[in-house]
Amino acid sequence: MRKRVIAAVVLSSAAISATAQAGPIEPKAAAPDTTISGRGFGHGRGLSQYGAQGAAIAGKSVRQILDFYYPGTTTGKATGSIRVRVSADTTDGVRVGAVSGLRVRSLATGKVYALPRAANRNQWSIDPNGEHGTKLSSYDAKTRKWTLYKTFTGMAQFEGPAVIGLVLPSGDVRRYRGALRATDVSGTHLDTVNVLPLEYYLRGVVPREAVSSWRPAALQAQAVAARTYSVFHRDRASRKAYDLCDTTSCQVYGGYDAEKTSTNNAIAATAGQIRLYKGKPIIAEFSSSNGGATAAGDAPYQLTKVDGWDAYPKNGNPNVTWTVTRSAAEMQAVFAVGSIRYVRVLKRTGVGPGGGRALTVEAVGSKGKRVLTGDQVRIRLHLRSAWISFAARPLDIPTTPLEEPGR
Repeated sequence: MRKRVIAAVVLSSAAISATAQAGPIEPKAAAPDTTISGRGFGHGRGLSQYGAQGAAIAGKSVRQILDFYYPGTTTGKATGSIRVRVSADTTDGVRVGAVSGLRVRSLATGKVYALPRAANRNQWSIDPNGEHGTKLSSYDAKTRKWTLYKTFTGMAQFEGPAVIGLVLPSGDVRRYRGALRATDVSGTHLDTVNVLPLEYYLRGVVPREAVSSWRPAALQAQAVAARTYSVFHRDRASRKAYDLCDTTSCQVYGGYDAEKTSTNNAIAATAGQIRLYKGKPIIAEFSSSNGGATAAGDAPYQLTKVDGWDAYPKNGNPNVTWTVTRSAAEMQAVFAVGSIRYVRVLKRTGVGPGGGRALTVEAVGSKGKRVLTGDQVRIRLHLRSAWISFAARPLDIPTTPLEEPGR
């Protein structure tokens, strides 16, 4: 009798198990996205470009703007030329359009050669030749063939006309003032470097870094900042093949085609002006928007202080506040703590709305926790700035008591 009872229990258990296995499986809920709120765009050190516009609207002069964003600095003068690497030219050499007055200079000997004109000769190119030499060739548009014209023992550059058209890999032509130099930096191809007077270089920078319709004082402040930034890096690049690049890693530079009348006027109005600290050019950093407070840096003139001009009425700043979302996969890749439970800011600068920029950020996940700097989070999550905060997530446990059976 007892054996029959046990057997019945076993059979009953097996039936329950089979029924459970046959039932529908609830899908696992997808990990939620993370909402991130922020202020500003960029590192926030030095000049706020939208802040400069706000200050100009408020009636401040270029000197007052620069004194605010670079405190403790003085006005100085700078002249000379600048060497800028043209990143868009990824061809093996330097190819330009044929134009009246075009010349080529051997950088090894300094000798200059005037290049002949012909109706069917529409391009010239400096290309690698041997270990460290170059060769000059012309292109016949009728026969569609390149013909060797001259060889050089070292590098060479095109010069002569006020503006030279550089032929890019796509076939598009981008125009530049000054000389276009072939430079042997590394690898089998030659880099293209634009060598031109500092003031002409700024004509291709200021309209790319600021809005050309801004108030004159704002554009003049940008001109002085860009000029100072250029000279600071030029002084440290004497043994390099170029002083600056033409991207956001340095300053954005668009050459002759980027020039605007308003920014050319701002550059002329501040001709040669730079900012000095203890008699030397400062690293005049700038960013689009500081979110309401400047950020501290390593230099004495890079201080943290509230900036009321960054969001000044009618300055058009779209970066005062912003919100973005990042997926669970993106968050996990950055923090490497497994499934993210929550992310929070541990420490802030203490200056500005909400406590200021994030200095350290902690993520807690299924595999532990990790702390990163605010700038690390900004870079790895591709955020506009390190002035960030994270929306609180609902707890993943019940917050109300369970009902007792029978109620």
